Amino acid sequence: MLPAWAAANIGLAALGGRRARARYPHLICSVSPVIPHYMWNTFILVVLTLVGAYAAFAGLLYFYQGSFVYYPERQLVATPEQFGLRYESVTFNTQDGIALSGWYVPAKNERAVVLFFHGNAGNMSHRMLSLQVFNRLRLSTLIFDYRGYGRSAGRPDEIGTYRDAEAAWRFLTENRGVPPSQILLFGRSLGGAIAAYVASRYAPRALIIDSAFTSVPDLAARFYPFMPVRWLTRFHYTTRDYLRRVSCPVLVVHSREDDIVPLEHGRVLFETARPPKDFFEINGTHNDTLLVTGRRYESGIDRFLMNLVGI
Repeated sequence: MLPAWAAANIGLAALGGRRARARYPHLICSVSPVIPHYMWNTFILVVLTLVGAYAAFAGLLYFYQGSFVYYPERQLVATPEQFGLRYESVTFNTQDGIALSGWYVPAKNERAVVLFFHGNAGNMSHRMLSLQVFNRLRLSTLIFDYRGYGRSAGRPDEIGTYRDAEAAWRFLTENRGVPPSQILLFGRSLGGAIAAYVASRYAPRALIIDSAFTSVPDLAARFYPFMPVRWLTRFHYTTRDYLRRVSCPVLVVHSREDDIVPLEHGRVLFETARPPKDFFEINGTHNDTLLVTGRRYESGIDRFLMNLVGI
């Protein structure tokens, strides 16, 4: 719709141009816009301020996005022994010379061995409930900290976490002599992407992905819909792409109440995975699913292992 002053001037021009303007000068004066000079200066200043703030925030997301992805803690707050679990402290090195720290938690009458990839916050000492679940399911577990987490050396980055994961796989298969057919890969949240990466390159018995996202850009677009995050993102963790190359049985675990990674991400991962596969819907927000779901979580994992994995 045209402004009133523009419509009036167009109309006057249609009535006769110069003759109409001479006859109705009061109309032109009354409808022409008069914007004080100081208001233009204020408007330009506001626009420049908003553009500058937007650019500054975009720069912050680009250059400091590692701080948005990784939340490592150095101090171990507990050990498996405090939760009634026998364990052995282990160390192993990555191909680029980073020393990693982990725990090996054996189970009685072992069914298989879980290689555990935890999420982006804390360290392995914050995963005691999961270790108890796997132990009750007669699954031995190797859990370790990525570089920069807990007592592991270095600083985290995407390529580095993949190297850490492959070093853990080699530790189990080469140092411990565990056959790949006895290894279950378990990844939660960020660890889901890392577990899927390993499963796409090696041949584990099965893959379990819990509360994982399809990719970092997909998740970032949810938190920053007003930013061009797909152009800004330097971290990718493309879980969905890795899943396309996985040939072992897959279990996708997700909660409808997840407040960080929407259920839709879990559904897309399930649809992407090749059969045999299963989807297990649990309860609780992103960080309390084990507590809220309770023993039903354990039963769901056990059902997958018996029905699709055959152990």
